[in-house]
Amino acid sequence: MSRLPLNTLPAFRVVARLGNLRAAAQELHLTHSAVSQQIKLLEEQVGFALFERRGRRIVLNTAGATLQRAVEPALDRLDEGLRAAAATAQGEAQRIRLTLLPSFAQRWLLPRMPRWRERHPDIHLELHTSQQLVDLLREGYHAGLRQGQGPWRGLQAEQLVDSPLVVLGSPAAAHRLNGCGIKALAEEPLLGRPELWERWFALGGWRNAVSPVATFNDAGLLLQAVEQDIGIGLAREVLAADALRDGRLLRLSPTALPGDSAYAHYWCVFPPELENWPPLLAFRAWLREELALSLQHLADAGRSANYPLLSTLSV
Repeated sequence: MSRLPLNTLPAFRVVARLGNLRAAAQELHLTHSAVSQQIKLLEEQVGFALFERRGRRIVLNTAGATLQRAVEPALDRLDEGLRAAAATAQGEAQRIRLTLLPSFAQRWLLPRMPRWRERHPDIHLELHTSQQLVDLLREGYHAGLRQGQGPWRGLQAEQLVDSPLVVLGSPAAAHRLNGCGIKALAEEPLLGRPELWERWFALGGWRNAVSPVATFNDAGLLLQAVEQDIGIGLAREVLAADALRDGRLLRLSPTALPGDSAYAHYWCVFPPELENWPPLLAFRAWLREELALSLQHLADAGRSANYPLLSTLSV
């Protein structure tokens, strides 16, 4: 059998995914005729049909699906290799394209950017925030900061930090609750997911249903609402590190939901080919250093804290 015409494989991959020649042509920025010709050339070269035509749809047959399973990983590796080559071929002013959650960008990374620029003035960070899981390879990102437990297909993952959920309030809320017990907290306006609050209250023996006044799809917004004394929040401690240090937020209780759930884990993910790329090595080392410093500050503050709430066993 003749060799595969490699120039036809990108079209084959897109047509197989979309099942429509016109849509594939639009994605590939080619004409409908050009994509059709590439599929025809590929089928002629391999000597058998790869697709079935069903009206306007074009779908893989059994042979085509078999070829796709072999071709897809190879094309992914080629894409990753090209990204790695492009990254290492950049000039003196390097750039890391990074995707991350808005909450982590706003509450933790951005306040530390001046220290990054001071340490690495020639490595620029291009930040993209999204609540959606971004395909690094398809969208051209060098790395992502993610929350969860993975695994993420085709990516290498380094765990950065685990962070428990802690009860946070404004200074005004701390003053209101000073010396009070769990019943007084339950009567405050609560912010966040009810099932998490119920788990937290259960640690103190309080089993009532909880109805927060607001929930948020972004932890940064929740923390901003807590700072404005809209309510009491249950949030990841690492995201509140700077506000706790500055006194804009206070931990109201020593009781925390441990960092054992999927979303307690923060990771840096990247294509394996970029593991030893010098800018990314520098960024990952800096992340670990800064996070260790944040955790140390939180631990020091915890040891010297005077929590407004009494023991959570108290009502």
